[in-house]
Amino acid sequence: MRIAHQQTNGRNRTSPRGMALVAVLWLIVILSFAVVTAVSLLNFQLDVADSQINGFRARMAAEMGISVGANPAVERDDPLLNYANEDGESYSVEIKTEGGRFNINFLLAEKAGGNDKRLIKEIFIRWGIDNDVAQEISDALMDWTDPNDEVQANGAEKEEYEKMGRLNQPFNRPFYSLDEVRLVRGWDIIERARPDWRDWFTVWSQGGLDINEADAEKISIAAECNPEDADSLVEIVRGPDGIRGTEDDSPFQSLGENENGPSVMDVLRVPDFYAQVISARLAVNDATVRIESTGIAGASKRKIILTLRNRAGKPAILEKKEEIIP
Repeated sequence: MRIAHQQTNGRNRTSPRGMALVAVLWLIVILSFAVVTAVSLLNFQLDVADSQINGFRARMAAEMGISVGANPAVERDDPLLNYANEDGESYSVEIKTEGGRFNINFLLAEKAGGNDKRLIKEIFIRWGIDNDVAQEISDALMDWTDPNDEVQANGAEKEEYEKMGRLNQPFNRPFYSLDEVRLVRGWDIIERARPDWRDWFTVWSQGGLDINEADAEKISIAAECNPEDADSLVEIVRGPDGIRGTEDDSPFQSLGENENGPSVMDVLRVPDFYAQVISARLAVNDATVRIESTGIAGASKRKIILTLRNRAGKPAILEKKEEIIP
């Protein structure tokens, strides 16, 4: 009995110390987690602050590039359009003509020869859109921009948009921006088929597709010609080095006769009886410039896009946008 009593007392004496040891170990674990969490939170805050600082520096670098690109004395192949300093800041600038894209308002506008809704439909079909669907979206575009409430054969006016829960649409005026185009009934189909559709359209050019700026695919659609003939036209414009905006370029100065070689219609092999229709879709030397400046600082990138008219004369800013590049 004495031995059992002693053993019991021994267990009672050691138990509190064991529990205290376990409690200390748990406290150490909790404090370790707290320290790790605090360090992680501090690192996160430092990363956020660093990102904000670098984002600001990247935007400033992009603004510097815009200032350089907007200068009419700077050519498109000027070395000043690319810059980097020892602090890791840099900018890269591209100067393009907005006329290299189809002006959607120009195609939908009522002109002497009528609107060119048929060309818009043809573009959609080239993108893989079903013929009937392409016709419906083209008609809906026409209804959105024309000033009346008369519904095109397959279009959409006020009643159709009200059924969709959308009031005060369509606007019955030309598009002010490409963001408005996305409001047109059926445009979600276009976005799924061609996520890059914004590279095809503009609202800022002065009219037809600039054959000195557009790529061969767009020219072949507009001129209804063979892709090979459109390639030949692009090769002439870009010169021997194949790069637009360099000294060996040979841009066309008009759509008519060319003293130094074949005319645009000759290169594209457009029949004489159809030349008037095609020439109404085309243009040369559009004065609306698109300046894209990408600034980099650390891991941050910012792009500023400036749309400018009459860069070489009395410039007018049409649009300025900023993008965060992942």
